[in-house]
Amino acid sequence: MAEDIPWEQLFDAARAAQQRAYAPYSKFPVGAAVLAEDGRVHAGANVENSSYGLTVCAERNAIARAVAEGATRVRAVAVVANTKRACPPCGMCRQVIAEFADPDTPVRSRAPGGDEARYTLGELLPHAFTRDYL
Repeated sequence: MAEDIPWEQLFDAARAAQQRAYAPYSKFPVGAAVLAEDGRVHAGANVENSSYGLTVCAERNAIARAVAEGATRVRAVAVVANTKRACPPCGMCRQVIAEFADPDTPVRSRAPGGDEARYTLGELLPHAFTRDYL
């Protein structure tokens, strides 16, 4: 249920992670935080590489950290980026979120000026490729 999600805690963790982003090429630091099913918050930042295809987004880093720390499911995702409008996760991140979350999982993004966008994973990725197809 979205009402019991500590959104401010998630956005605080995402902003703190954003401060540690490694984005020397794009100058586009992003932070993300996920709420695991057990209530723990896991944050990540984007990490760029001079071989651009090796760059890893904040959302995927947050999920990888959650998994490395024992999480198996994600209840919510928060994303922050230095944009005028709130910026949703990229397509690759949406697919990775779908591996660990349900279609009704809330995903929110915020811009520094306070603009916030609210989605469900199902709205962001209505036809996700999941284990059900395997």
